[in-house]
Order: sequence, then C-alpha cells, then structure tokens
Amino acid sequence: MILPEGVPMSARLAGVPEVVPQLSRGKHRNPRKGACFMELASYLAGERWSDHPACTHPMLATLARLVNDHTSDTGRPRLGRLVPRVIGLTGDDRRVDVELALRSARAALPVVAAERQRVMAVAVLAAERALADIDGRPADDVSEASAEALDDVPLAADWARRFTEQVGGTPRHFRRHAAANTIRYA
Repeated sequence: MILPEGVPMSARLAGVPEVVPQLSRGKHRNPRKGACFMELASYLAGERWSDHPACTHPMLATLARLVNDHTSDTGRPRLGRLVPRVIGLTGDDRRVDVELALRSARAALPVVAAERQRVMAVAVLAAERALADIDGRPADDVSEASAEALDDVPLAADWARRFTEQVGGTPRHFRRHAAANTIRYA
C-alpha cells in the first residue's frame, strides 16, 4: 500500500485498511470486488463481510441495499458518506419497521405509476394504523404528513380507504410482513 505524502507508515499499523471497497451494485464476495452499501457498513464496523450486518437494523439494511442497487453508477459514490450513519442503528423498537415502511411509501406515492399508487396509499393507511396501535391512538388517526401525501393522489387515496375498510388487516401483520414488502415495492 502506498500512503499519501505526509501520512506516517504507523498509520497502517493503526488500522488503516489496505483496500477501501468501492460502492457498486449487487453482492460482492470480498472488498477487492467492490461493496454494496451494507457490505461497506459491515467492513467499516469491523464485522464479518456481509450485506446483512448486525450493526444495522434489518429493515434499515433492506432499505439501504435497495437504494444502493437502484441508484445510478454515477450517483452511488454520494451514498458512501451515509454509510457510517447506519452503523450502530439497531434495536427492537416496534416503531422502526413501521416508520421506515411509512416513510418509504409516502416518498414513493407521488412518483410511482398510477397502478402502484393504490398499493402505496394502502401501505400509508396500514402503517398509520399500526403506529396508532403502538401509540394507543384511534386507528383512523393519520399524521399530517400522511394526510398531505394522500391528498396529492385523491383517486388512489379514495380507493385505498375503501380497500382497507373491506379487507382490514392487523397492525401486527403489517409490522411482521407488510412493512418489508412496502419498502421493497416503494
């Protein structure tokens, strides 16, 4: 390894890695082949090389992998500065999965194709219901941000309200199954 001028050779002994993986799409066998967002997180956290590291909440890691893989090659390097911010974000708060799904659905709602807007609107309503259940609020209590997002797509929102009234679904089911699917679909 050639260190930049002015960097003492002792830096190598102090834990400076020999190779810093470059962000790229997909899964990689080792750092020399590149890294997805979460593989780089595992590397920087000192964990075993993995795109499912223990240092980051699983749902957040799912979202990060999807963003990494759907970002352009020219835009992906900008994600690199965000990697340290996900290291250590773990826990068992029931709200995390629901909040990540809700934010993903709200972000996707105005930009997805019309046929997907219905799915995202249902996801917004189901996530809001799950959060209301966790917080002990009435099931129909919707945040201002979600109300505004739904107001921007009135046809999809009306359809989603009718659908959720007929089909229902439990907050527990949303947390266990639908949250991850919402993030993938968004």
